[in-house]
Amino acid sequence: MHRHLREKKHESILKIYMFDLQAYMSNNISNMMLTGYKNMLRNPREARFMLKMQQTFKKSERLRQKTAEAEGFQVPPFLISSISNSCNLQCKGCYARKNGIADNPGASTRATLTADQWKEIFEEAASIGINFSLLVGGEPMMRRDILEKVAEVKDMIFPVFTNGTLISPVTIDFFRKNLNMVPVISLEGDMLQTDSRRGKGVYERVLRSMSMLQEDDIFFGVSITVTSENLHHVTSDDFVGNLNQLGCKLIFYVEYVPIEDDTAHLALSEQQLEEQDHINDHLRELFPGIIFLSFPGDEKYMEGCLAAGRGFFHIGPDGAAEPCPFSPFSDSNVVTLGLKGALKSPLFRKLRDVRLVGGEMGGGCTLYEHRHEVEQLLRQA
Repeated sequence: MHRHLREKKHESILKIYMFDLQAYMSNNISNMMLTGYKNMLRNPREARFMLKMQQTFKKSERLRQKTAEAEGFQVPPFLISSISNSCNLQCKGCYARKNGIADNPGASTRATLTADQWKEIFEEAASIGINFSLLVGGEPMMRRDILEKVAEVKDMIFPVFTNGTLISPVTIDFFRKNLNMVPVISLEGDMLQTDSRRGKGVYERVLRSMSMLQEDDIFFGVSITVTSENLHHVTSDDFVGNLNQLGCKLIFYVEYVPIEDDTAHLALSEQQLEEQDHINDHLRELFPGIIFLSFPGDEKYMEGCLAAGRGFFHIGPDGAAEPCPFSPFSDSNVVTLGLKGALKSPLFRKLRDVRLVGGEMGGGCTLYEHRHEVEQLLRQA
């Protein structure tokens, strides 16, 4: 009953087709672009870019449909790509360090793709109708060579998930020149909450970065890890209002996944997940100029987990095709097989067949909660 009411509410607020995945994703992308376009009308160059991208998205939707009909598999609307295997911070509870994606600068033993290889991957992505790739790590700003090369793929938009400590006048100039690169800065809440997880002084450095982005009128967002301890603070009117004043136009609420046993208490309870749903509805109405996304919370309205190619998949620093960042298991590599080959991954197919993706889900990350089953499926793939 409660789920039905939530679905009806999101239908009116997000104005999407609730049970059509491709329509859901396409409409969310369009909503993001329309909001960005509205906020950039005073800049003719950026307005032209937004109009061009809207046309590209329509073309890409047709490309995805064409591929599905001709080749018999679904092309996801977006990717998550870990372009860096190192980070300048050591945040508590970092999934990338825990899963072997990232380490201290120079310490990682995991191979990384070259800038040219990443560009080739995203050129193929654009050719089959994929418009978005979230660039994560590690710290993606540590791989300026990759950022500069993939920025040349103008038919895609790249939200760059960064800790915000490496933004400088040079990087501001880079974002100004490459409108398809969107900085998304990670926060935990206020100074105490952010510095306690990310290190002393990080919060102040992040605020300076936001001030620089706002001063140059650059479209940017924030990513906030939501826990049982900070839920009410990071979703409060005052907190979001302050981000709005700082120029933030996009907020990703990422539910905490307890990758360490002693942090299970930080995961949101079912009651808190319900509460966040209602709060997000309220925030969307109160701040119409900000795009609010919740992960994996919004997956409930897309008929379950979107990983393993159903809505996206994760590319590791070495090109490994993995279901998602929280499920770092792979039987294929995009360098040797290409994106189309990776989308035919036996592991991905098994995860869909047993309904670990696209099935009924409660709160939290389904693949992480069933990680032992995923490992068994990998051995069988």
